[in-house]
Amino acid sequence: MQAVQFTEHGDRDVIEYGEYPDPEPDRNEALVDVKAGALNHLDVFTRGGLPGVDLDMPHVPGSDAAGVVEAVGEDVTRVEPGDRVAVTAGRSCGECEFCRHGEHSLCESYHIIGEHVQGVHSEQAAVPAENLVPVPEGVDWETAAAAPLVFQTAWRMLVTRADLGPGESILVLGASGGVGHAAVQIAKYVGAEVYATASTDEKLEYARECGADHTVNYEETDFAPAMREATDGRGVDVVVDYVGPATWEDSIKCLAKGGRLVTCGATTGPKAETNINRVFWKQVDILGSTMASLGEVDDVLSLVWDGTFEPKIRETLPMSEAARAHEMLEEREGFGKVVVVPDSER
Repeated sequence: MQAVQFTEHGDRDVIEYGEYPDPEPDRNEALVDVKAGALNHLDVFTRGGLPGVDLDMPHVPGSDAAGVVEAVGEDVTRVEPGDRVAVTAGRSCGECEFCRHGEHSLCESYHIIGEHVQGVHSEQAAVPAENLVPVPEGVDWETAAAAPLVFQTAWRMLVTRADLGPGESILVLGASGGVGHAAVQIAKYVGAEVYATASTDEKLEYARECGADHTVNYEETDFAPAMREATDGRGVDVVVDYVGPATWEDSIKCLAKGGRLVTCGATTGPKAETNINRVFWKQVDILGSTMASLGEVDDVLSLVWDGTFEPKIRETLPMSEAARAHEMLEEREGFGKVVVVPDSER
């Protein structure tokens, strides 16, 4: 089969699209005929190399994909050939204390398809059956591929971890990205007043289409003073910040007393300075969040499948142009998700 792959970490020029051994499903896996995949910034980080993650090479990236089950292992009963499915990338053991309490993303051996093990940006992929979610007829492949990772991540951040409620206010940084545009939609769904930042007026217009009530162009305006002015000095109840050091201190400044900062990543680096005085004086909470439990995945994807939420797709490319897809993410071109389709499907 053909697959996106790289044999070493590096810049976009390490990405190839070519022959790769056909996958064979294990006894608890299903073989999926991939119709579409979608990129996340995680793919860029994995390609560049992540501390402590030692990959088998060549590595196939990709955590998001959707397609049709072609065959199943002997122990699989959850899906059968012909089923339409999407991949949810989080892998947990099912047996540790966290898994037994339904907290799969806190699993002691938690890992992610495409990051720690072979991914799904290929013509076919062997995926554990428990990582497959049914996709109803009428949902297109691009939507099915683009939704799982970012919507489950945003759902857990806002609904479970930050406990965002009706009438509260929230600031979503980088609302033009995958998690950002999902967070805007989810925040609006729960009844919050939504503030959003982005780097261009065009991206801010898309954020408003997703449900943002107020927007700030952070390339033209420092967002922390702008938020203090917009909220009459109060600040917001919740800030979503997966940017990291470049925005961290300003994000804390934007919080109201008793507010919550929730993060699922750090695209500008892992280490940020924190004014501890501001944290305890304002009595704010700093919350980490990673992916989601299987139940949370089911909850949020049901709202994607029925059209309540919509993953915005900036462009669909053949997998042979995966390097260009990575470039779009790195250069922050456009709004929403980048989808890749096997060349054989075009």
